[in-house]
Amino acid sequence: MIGSEPAAPRRARVGELELAYETFGSAGDPALLLIMGLASQMLAWPDEFCTSLAAAGFHVIRFDNRDVGLSTHLTGVPAPDPVKLMRGDTSDAAYRLEDMADDAVGLLAALDIERAHIVGVSMGGMIAQTVAIRHPQRTLSLTSIMATPAPYIGPPTPRAQAVLLMPPPADREEAGRRALEVFRVIGSPDYPLDEEAVADVGRRSYDRGSDPAGVLRQLAAIGASGDRTAALRKLAVPALVIHGAADPLVTVEGGQATAAAITGSRLIVIPGMGHDLPRAVWPVIIDAIAALAENA
Repeated sequence: MIGSEPAAPRRARVGELELAYETFGSAGDPALLLIMGLASQMLAWPDEFCTSLAAAGFHVIRFDNRDVGLSTHLTGVPAPDPVKLMRGDTSDAAYRLEDMADDAVGLLAALDIERAHIVGVSMGGMIAQTVAIRHPQRTLSLTSIMATPAPYIGPPTPRAQAVLLMPPPADREEAGRRALEVFRVIGSPDYPLDEEAVADVGRRSYDRGSDPAGVLRQLAAIGASGDRTAALRKLAVPALVIHGAADPLVTVEGGQATAAAITGSRLIVIPGMGHDLPRAVWPVIIDAIAALAENA
């Protein structure tokens, strides 16, 4: 049923990994794959955002990336040295965004989906870009939200970077408080923060799997994956780029550079939006994705 609650979380075998995923809407509609960002689980895509996309005519799939939530954690791989990462040394990276992009396409294959609209936020937007680059035949359209084509374009403000380097939470209640601390810094200054929802996602994410080492492996993957600008210039898939004008974590130059690199892409810069998805901007984002899909 379109707009229904998600099916219960399931797992799909993708190579040596298992990826946890949920779906919304009718399997007969065009597939839309949602890719979440650094350290964030599929829960960070709000249920109502997903059901709204389903109501717009999509079969929506959200999933946990490797190393977070209920998907496989690479516990046998040492965590990168955070000090080296902060210095830009990614020699300890266990994998790259290319591997995470292949995970996403592997999930589509496991679900017998040939092609999908690919939507990602933050690191997920970088993974979505990489999906389109590596697997254009599987990409109906690309929507890159609050992302950048290269780690050095649109770097974080010192305060935004600092808040992400806080020690990991010790329990679920602290996880809820920590999520609030983070989003009070990186969230949208012109829109109210849904504190109850943010804390709830923080607590539930802790329950599903807190893994600081996995987060470091994801962070290393971003830095190790280099600059996608040249590859994005060769893309021939319909593309949409959305960015908050007030984003302190991936500043707006990241979105502008992404759009400039992709021929024919549409850029939407949302005033007052930071590094989150405030409810008030959902209609803008969903309508833009639907329009892109219709034109595609």
